[in-house]
Amino acid sequence: MNLGITRGVLPAFYERLRDELTFPLSWERSAGHDFPAWRAEARAVVAESLMQPAAPGPEPFDPVTVEASDAGPYTARTVEFALSRYGRARGSLLMPHGAGPFPAVLVLHDHGAEFTIGREKTVRPRSDPDRLARATAWADRNYGGRFVGDELAARGYAVLGVDTLGWGDRGPLAYEDQQALAANLLQLGTSPAGLAAHEDIRAAAFLASLPEVDERRVGALGFSMGAYRAWQLSALSDGVRAAAAVCWMTGLKEMMVPGDNTLRGQSAYFMLHPGLHRSLDIPDVASLAAPKPALFLAGGRDHLFTAAGVETAYAKLRAVWESQGAGDRLTTTVRPDTGHAFTAGMQDEVFAWLDRWLGAPVRESAPGPAATSGAGGGLPPSS
Repeated sequence: MNLGITRGVLPAFYERLRDELTFPLSWERSAGHDFPAWRAEARAVVAESLMQPAAPGPEPFDPVTVEASDAGPYTARTVEFALSRYGRARGSLLMPHGAGPFPAVLVLHDHGAEFTIGREKTVRPRSDPDRLARATAWADRNYGGRFVGDELAARGYAVLGVDTLGWGDRGPLAYEDQQALAANLLQLGTSPAGLAAHEDIRAAAFLASLPEVDERRVGALGFSMGAYRAWQLSALSDGVRAAAAVCWMTGLKEMMVPGDNTLRGQSAYFMLHPGLHRSLDIPDVASLAAPKPALFLAGGRDHLFTAAGVETAYAKLRAVWESQGAGDRLTTTVRPDTGHAFTAGMQDEVFAWLDRWLGAPVRESAPGPAATSGAGGGLPPSS
């Protein structure tokens, strides 16, 4: 009997462990099919797996604007706010000219083993030529040469991007140090994935709190790890009204096979909640967002996710949305000729979808005056 490990650093008995996962809290196993009750119970299980102790009271954002500049149809600002009770973080905030209130999108950056830039993967950096060069190269490689945050702002959306712990201004983390970070956070009673989820909820709430933003029209968008974060955020936050996830959805069992990228370990820590899958499959968690609008796009040539895993997940998602009479609010698409990328064509599809579900933005006829450093947005200037 082989009690050791097999290819992909899996235990030789991994198939038995995998078969024991029955996801007893999944919607399909719900006896009463009482959706609000199921969601409340499942959310409680997810919340416990995040390992985020409850705050003693309301946590103020205490925002300041660090710098601002005119960017044509919108103002580009660097803002600083309390991302959690543990510390502050900087974000890239794009705000259309005019009075608003505007629909808004939290753009969530990918992993990609590129830590020197984070929010700059989705929002063009303006004050650092070196970061701009790296971000432009990243956009060319993964985003069809576009900065999706800037594209949305030009369409009339308020946009916010924030670094995850380890990226950009909150790093940079070295690839081989991800395991040490995860181990240390676990020793301290939390996890990278749980902390990131909590911070994403806070970032979305901060965006919704801005006076120029219509809190009824806040969405989330991400590619790759950002996609995981986008659907997870919609599942856990009632304040996020719609989410678009590009290139991250699968069934767990179909993902846990030799050779899968997740089995390499390191980057998985940012998408791994200890013990959660004893109760829920990956699409079960995403289904907590139902019946809100949700868009899932996959690449048929994406080497990170098997076709079987994507189809299994899509089937589970469709069953939940359809059970709530909201099948028209769920879009699940596979682009057969696309790999692991957020192409310009996919972006155009996402932008049209966001216009539909967050409401077509009202464009102002003329932009306001150019912003000056430290100005704008109802935020006090940095001291």
